[in-house]
Amino acid sequence: PRLCLGRDFFLEKIMSEISHNWLNSLPKIELHLHIEGTLEPELLFKLAKRNSIQLPFNNISEVKEAYQFSNLQDFLDIYYQGAKVLLHKQDFYDLTWAYLLKCQEQNVVHVEPFFDPQTHTSRGVPFETVVNGISEALADAKEKLGISSRLIMCFLRHLSEESAIETLKFSGQFMGVIYGVGLDSAEMGNPPEKFQNVFNMAKNMGYKLVAHAGEEGPASYIWSCLDILNVQRIDHGIRAIDDPDLMLRLIETQMPLTVCPLSNVKLRVFDSMKNHTILDMLDLGLCVTVNSDDPSYFGGYMTENFLALDDSLGLSKDQASRLIKNSIDASFAEEGRKQELFNLLNSYITNQ
Repeated sequence: PRLCLGRDFFLEKIMSEISHNWLNSLPKIELHLHIEGTLEPELLFKLAKRNSIQLPFNNISEVKEAYQFSNLQDFLDIYYQGAKVLLHKQDFYDLTWAYLLKCQEQNVVHVEPFFDPQTHTSRGVPFETVVNGISEALADAKEKLGISSRLIMCFLRHLSEESAIETLKFSGQFMGVIYGVGLDSAEMGNPPEKFQNVFNMAKNMGYKLVAHAGEEGPASYIWSCLDILNVQRIDHGIRAIDDPDLMLRLIETQMPLTVCPLSNVKLRVFDSMKNHTILDMLDLGLCVTVNSDDPSYFGGYMTENFLALDDSLGLSKDQASRLIKNSIDASFAEEGRKQELFNLLNSYITNQ
């Protein structure tokens, strides 16, 4: 019996390693990633020292201990605190480049990161400092790493629409590198309707439109994003499963949902990964995708999110492939790049 138990353990370990390697090498696309949420504790301390900023933590262990959240607001409080170390163009470049190197490790080949200019301009950091640091890193990643990208600017929904409009107007001179606008931060009490005017303005300027909805907020917020903000993607959207009519609409229109599994569990939207509904939604025909949201804070990047679905929900290779295909369809990449991504994925699946 002991030999059998040892053999079973050994076989399970081998299968787990095979699954990890397959998922890590699977070509992946990320559509829901807050660049400020990739600030790892090590870089946090490095930038704090470089910029002579005093942190409320003595070491990396204390930082990681602070990453225990009971809701979205708990996370946002420490998220904005961490962002204070970002002051100069090089800081934003280093932050973005560190994320892109992680993408290279995990074979993430196309990314559409969010950034929150109001988080930084409110601290006196110039808008151009933020966008130039991020966009230069993205340009270098395309040239040196083969990672394509589309940069999306988000409005902070706990601030006023007037502040969002001011930010939008300022962004006009950077439309060569900013491709779309989004809506993030505290959802409850800040419905999509609050930002109807600024989204209309952004659409008229030619921006792509996305918005967070249905994470901690109700399914009705998703309806509002569709009908009032006229978005082309819903970020999160997991509360859609509470509304059968909404589910039917999302299936019929193939409106993309950029779901973030580890984030949902970390912020207690689901008690455990075993309760997550993403694969149920996938099998019902919704255009759901996998993303990491704020990976430094939530315990994992793209590979870790796929592994969590595999470990807890028995993610099949077919489901994983469909999730990636959805991401390619939902991306804002140009058609030629989309075809390259499909070819890359199909080649990987065929040869494995």
